[in-house]
Amino acid sequence: MAGRDVDPRRRNTSGSLTVELVVLTPVVALFLIMALAFGRYSLAREQVVGGARAAADAVSVAGSAAQAEQAAIAAAMPVLQSSHSCAAPTITVDSGSFVPGNVVQVSVSCRVELSDLLVPGFPGTTTVSAVQDATVDPYRAIQP
Repeated sequence: MAGRDVDPRRRNTSGSLTVELVVLTPVVALFLIMALAFGRYSLAREQVVGGARAAADAVSVAGSAAQAEQAAIAAAMPVLQSSHSCAAPTITVDSGSFVPGNVVQVSVSCRVELSDLLVPGFPGTTTVSAVQDATVDPYRAIQP
């Protein structure tokens, strides 16, 4: 090797950027899609909890069990429909013991669509639900 002066620290790096790009692109894309999926789930969870709280507040001051159901739906639906994360929301009021001072439960749930993200291992849809308790106003007269 008399005629060649080879530095052992120098290597041929031609094409290494292409290999790095081919390897890292799917990893970065999967990371972004996973972040989008968790963000969508988190937003839906926040909406369901907020809707359950709004419904419970409305139920606590309702005049009757029938009005409580209507008030819960009227209070929760705007919160649940504020973005497109929540699909097919359901609001139920357990108003079996609707008397002043008793506790009434409000359940809110909705479906979160993840099928359009095409994440391997993720379900196509998942359900998010929340339950909130409300004490019927003890100083309010209950209507029959």
